[in-house]
Amino acid sequence: MTKHLLKLVWNRKRINFLITVEIFFSFIVLFGVVLAAVYYVDNYNQPLGFAYENVWRVAVEMNDRGEDSQSSQIAQTDGTTPKEPTEKAEPVTATTFKQLIASAKEFDEVEAVATATVTPYGDGTDTSAIGDDSHPIRYGVNVVSDDYLQTLGLTLTRGRWFGKEDDGANYQPVVINERLSRDVFGDADPLGKELRRPNLPPKQEEEKRTPMRIVGVISEFRKDGEYTAPENFLFARQLLNNQMSREPRCLMLKVRSGTTAEFEEKVIKRFQSVAKDWSFEIEPVTKMRETANTFRLAPLIAGTLVAGFLMLMVAMGLTGVLWQNVTQRTREIGLRRAKGATARRIHKQILAELVIIATFGLIFGVAAVVQFPLLDVIGDISSRVFSLSILISLAVIYALTAVCGLYPSWMATKVQPAEALHYE
Repeated sequence: MTKHLLKLVWNRKRINFLITVEIFFSFIVLFGVVLAAVYYVDNYNQPLGFAYENVWRVAVEMNDRGEDSQSSQIAQTDGTTPKEPTEKAEPVTATTFKQLIASAKEFDEVEAVATATVTPYGDGTDTSAIGDDSHPIRYGVNVVSDDYLQTLGLTLTRGRWFGKEDDGANYQPVVINERLSRDVFGDADPLGKELRRPNLPPKQEEEKRTPMRIVGVISEFRKDGEYTAPENFLFARQLLNNQMSREPRCLMLKVRSGTTAEFEEKVIKRFQSVAKDWSFEIEPVTKMRETANTFRLAPLIAGTLVAGFLMLMVAMGLTGVLWQNVTQRTREIGLRRAKGATARRIHKQILAELVIIATFGLIFGVAAVVQFPLLDVIGDISSRVFSLSILISLAVIYALTAVCGLYPSWMATKVQPAEALHYE
């Protein structure tokens, strides 16, 4: 039976070739959309690593940082150069941030405050790498203060978060996520071990000599949100003293549940009274999440609309071609009915021919998409997501061709044996 069907398909190869090409391109477009959708769904079902509810981000713009207190020394009355202090004075920026944190904690609505250089769902990002240049292990970086763990609700799986016990240490305490721990140390315990820094520019040689020592491990942290792939991540301790090497870019406030937007104005006024030359912009992280997710899903929505329109065109084209095909084969179908073929067998024959035509197009389609990982077109998408996307795309195309063939095949069952005589 299969050999006979293949012969029938081959005898109408010109028309069937056009259908095959149409199915091929439809599969390619559909696969792209399905791959993105499955990728997002798979990412969404994985742990996010932090709590964004009731967290506000206060972006800080330091328009006038002022001068360090060390530089404001007054010359001695005898005209001699003042002596260098035994300890470097605390920068004005660090002092101001301490005052901002203290003023925020005075509000009953604020449960925790922390500084950070990177905001979840924000545009800014910091990255680094360890290992040699040929096989670097890349990771995201966020320099945060001691209360960041409580503010963002991170989950420690091993060790501790950095704190006062790290004051004056001859190392830089860092906390990494489990993914980075596996990539660097495998199954070994990373606590107390050091991360080898990458090659740094000459101006950072001093920082390079300070080793990064792992004091804790968190479960996960996906800065860019639920729809992004899990990534390696590292938290370094923010020092608000004379050893501060990087300035915070924002304050993260953990507010009590039910705090309204009216509280934003109170916070801004209080901060403005502390740092008159600085500007502040406050925004709930939940709002940042909505904006980021909308922006990330926009290409998927657009691709879905394009794929849906293409599927509609394919469905209409297939139905029309099959309808014409049945009309032109009235004599053949009538003779088969005259020789005893039942309506059900005619129905199955038309559908089987369509499935064979679709299979040819899908074979070429699958052969094309399996080249994508080899050409590094799809990035770091897992083989499980890739395989599942292929299966879903195949199922959709087969379902579409079957639906398109229902009415034409039903028409074929209505052909009576006597109609074949009209062609004699």
